[in-house]
Amino acid sequence: MRIAVYAFDGITMFHLAAPLMVFGEIGRLDLAPAWQTHLWSDHAGSIRTAEGYPIGDIAGPDTADRADIVIVPAWPQPPTPVGSVLKDRLQRAHTRGAVVAGLCLGAFAVAEAGLLDGRAAVTHWEAMPLLAAQYPGSEVDSSVLYIDHDDVLTSAGTASAIDACLHLVRKHLGSAVAIRIARQLVVAPHREGGQAQYIERPLARPATDPAIAEVLDWALARLDEPLTIDRLAEHAKMSRRSFVRHFQQATGTTPARWVLEQRLHEARVLLETTDWNIDTIASACGFTSPVTFRQNFGSAFATTPTAYRRQFSSPHRTSSIRSTT
Repeated sequence: MRIAVYAFDGITMFHLAAPLMVFGEIGRLDLAPAWQTHLWSDHAGSIRTAEGYPIGDIAGPDTADRADIVIVPAWPQPPTPVGSVLKDRLQRAHTRGAVVAGLCLGAFAVAEAGLLDGRAAVTHWEAMPLLAAQYPGSEVDSSVLYIDHDDVLTSAGTASAIDACLHLVRKHLGSAVAIRIARQLVVAPHREGGQAQYIERPLARPATDPAIAEVLDWALARLDEPLTIDRLAEHAKMSRRSFVRHFQQATGTTPARWVLEQRLHEARVLLETTDWNIDTIASACGFTSPVTFRQNFGSAFATTPTAYRRQFSSPHRTSSIRSTT
């Protein structure tokens, strides 16, 4: 897998680093030696970042012609025009079947290439009105972190680029590899929800209360068991009312919502990494019945467990649970 990341004068180091960091970990951890990441620009040579640092050994446009994924990680503040070289390379890459990704304001370059016509798209929240006005053929969605159409992907601002890149890793190399990279970078492996499996929302934030954090660890090891509020409160040695209050303060969500999110997350991992049938996965994740599992899964991801497995199952599935804790 060859990944070509577009660099230009004035790009911030963070925006450039986000895809390089995620995809670079694949090589550093020796998870998929065939994956290679290259920087390219309109002309071979060097660029200077927004912070004033020069970056040399930038390849020319022909690098994009050989890439499986072409990424525009940012763009100057719109409405800066998109040059003919970049526009042409994005169109050529898309025509020959490469994935084209516009991260943050990079969505403007992808839209200028005509790759978002009639499609939903996302960009930095401040630039959404301008993207909608400048490219009325696209449907701008302000409620998501990223949108993947298989051949074209766009993401929201800043850290959402990391989420989108992890999504690409997970899609091509499986959940286990994405989780390994996320842990190495100390970021969330998945940020859930939205439009089926293609758009994701943030998980509840980690607990800040040590007592609640201990309950979360305890509960994660027992997702296949009943985890009522009363049982969680009893383990925390708190009254129900006090526990709910402390839980919401520490995690930003309710106990019931948190338990459901963890069960759905575990179900996704099992669908991706095992050959277990739906009934077995439902039971292993603590759902009272396969029907309840399908209903909750469909409500969260707008797809069925079976359809999700077809889209995201790992090429090396196993018959055992892979721990996510």
